[in-house]
Amino acid sequence: MATKTRVVQRTPFTIATAGWVMACATLALLAAGCKDQSPVPAPVSAASPSDAGAAPVTDQWLGKWNGPEGTFLQITGGNGRYEVTIQNLDGPRTFQAQAAGQQIAFEREGVKESLRATNGAETGMKWLSEKSNCLTVRTGEGYCRD
Repeated sequence: MATKTRVVQRTPFTIATAGWVMACATLALLAAGCKDQSPVPAPVSAASPSDAGAAPVTDQWLGKWNGPEGTFLQITGGNGRYEVTIQNLDGPRTFQAQAAGQQIAFEREGVKESLRATNGAETGMKWLSEKSNCLTVRTGEGYCRD
């Protein structure tokens, strides 16, 4: 008795089929990878004309700031240029000052000083320690708004 062998013809795996499989796999990987990515932020452009005239943060400090025992700090001017008047126990003195980033820089008796935003504890003065809106020249010399 003769056995019949059945021959099944299969479609050969071709280079074109391999290319199609690779393309699908690549797309699947790219799609999966995109889900984990944050959106790319837009590039920062040069300052627009409306930003160019923006006042420095230090302009928010204009006005009077109180220290202990009748001392105070008065800041006038604006747009990054200021007159800083400091009233201490010896009397008031006025200094020309300018914005320097997040500070106001001035010179007093040949020493470069700067005002920076702090809280009361950072002034180093127990009378101001509970305050939250203060400016400090150096530890032991600070002024706050109520």
